[in-house]
Amino acid sequence: MRNRLLGILLSLMACVLAALGVPLAVAIAAAEQSRVGVDRIDDAARFAQDLPTAAVTSLGSALKGQTTPEPGDASRLRALAAQATRYHELYGVSIGIFQRDGSALALAPASWQLPRGGFGAQAFAEALDGRRSHNPPQVWPWTPERTLTVAAPVVRDGDVVAVVLTESPTGPLRARILHRWLLLGAGEALAMIVAVLLAVRLTGWVLRPVRTLDRATHDISTGRMNARVAASIGPPELRRLARSFNDMADNVVLALDQQRAFVADASHQLRNPLAALLLRVELLGMELPDGHEEELAGVREEGVRLARVLDDLLGLATAEHARPEPERTDLTALALTRLEGWRPVAEQRGIQLAWDGPATAVGLADPIGLGSALDAVLDNALKFTPAGGRVLVGIETGRRDITVTVADSGPGLTEEELARVGDRFWRSPRHQNVDGSGLGLSIARTLLLAAGGELTFTPVEPTGLAVGLTVPKP
Repeated sequence: MRNRLLGILLSLMACVLAALGVPLAVAIAAAEQSRVGVDRIDDAARFAQDLPTAAVTSLGSALKGQTTPEPGDASRLRALAAQATRYHELYGVSIGIFQRDGSALALAPASWQLPRGGFGAQAFAEALDGRRSHNPPQVWPWTPERTLTVAAPVVRDGDVVAVVLTESPTGPLRARILHRWLLLGAGEALAMIVAVLLAVRLTGWVLRPVRTLDRATHDISTGRMNARVAASIGPPELRRLARSFNDMADNVVLALDQQRAFVADASHQLRNPLAALLLRVELLGMELPDGHEEELAGVREEGVRLARVLDDLLGLATAEHARPEPERTDLTALALTRLEGWRPVAEQRGIQLAWDGPATAVGLADPIGLGSALDAVLDNALKFTPAGGRVLVGIETGRRDITVTVADSGPGLTEEELARVGDRFWRSPRHQNVDGSGLGLSIARTLLLAAGGELTFTPVEPTGLAVGLTVPKP
């Protein structure tokens, strides 16, 4: 979610910078070109202002051979050409003074000619109409072949008598545009870096309560019901959500506590009447005539089964109320102790109880709760393993946790049954004839969850079930 929110914010910022930067870049290029164009127009206007009308007419006729140049015309022509040459040498700009018919009065450089097409010819035609050049094609850094042509008319007594035409190379102009674009790009890159830093801080501030809420939700879903969210950080909407979550968690905990208290009280209160009932059944059995032993045995068996269910319910309620503090525990020593405790039962049933684990394995667990959970899992494994089978207990070490595995060679469970194993009072329809209340694995799971552990179930090939009791590393 953080990456998606950052992507959205940065995409919007990039669009905003592009929307501002592209028009600004175009405006910068247009302003630089306009400045150069204004300079060229001023230069052309100065040449036009310094050019006497009489000299234009006299020199033009002399150049065509129609008249003999008047005294001083030649010197005027040389002065005009020298001025144009100095201008070209100084600024590198081609300049020409042309009569209306296109004949040149002065050129610099001498090899330059009046453009016969393109924008140069258009500018010359506009000057003949008495207008200055306007809106030349925009020069960009990637158009090195383009030149900037400006024409200014020489007007005397309302008539255009000549045209001053300049053609400027665009190398310096393109360099200035590119330099200003680089400065603009650097500014936008700096703005983007600042935007990234601000977006990271903003998303962190916005999503911090969301991450805290996610962790608290995960903790509650795994049985740690005391998880709560600090309602003092983040936007107001998320603070209200945190307070609502805390209220909801308090109500859920209250309801669960009431339910557990009811189960514990009911189990406790029913044990005494049940014990009294079983005692009366025994007394009644002593007074019954012969022939009713089978019915009496059935009543005794159901009574004992009911007592076992009540004991398991009381144990489950006690496990759910427990809030143990996990501590460093030698899982190898604990597993071996419980293994030796169940070995007589395994030998009595003809089952091999084997061990395959390291010499020591330290995990973070509640020793009493983990021992009780391991007892419940071993009881379940021995219960469903046939005579001659084997129950293997081992320890597997991961990167962040340690798992005590109990694998049996019983009939195992199907995929559908694996999805339900561990639920309260659930038993496979294929194993209804096996003694038990269906609460053993539920009690084991509750004991593990209370200390931050986990209970997992996986099938064993060719047959059997492996139950993993996982606890975190210290």
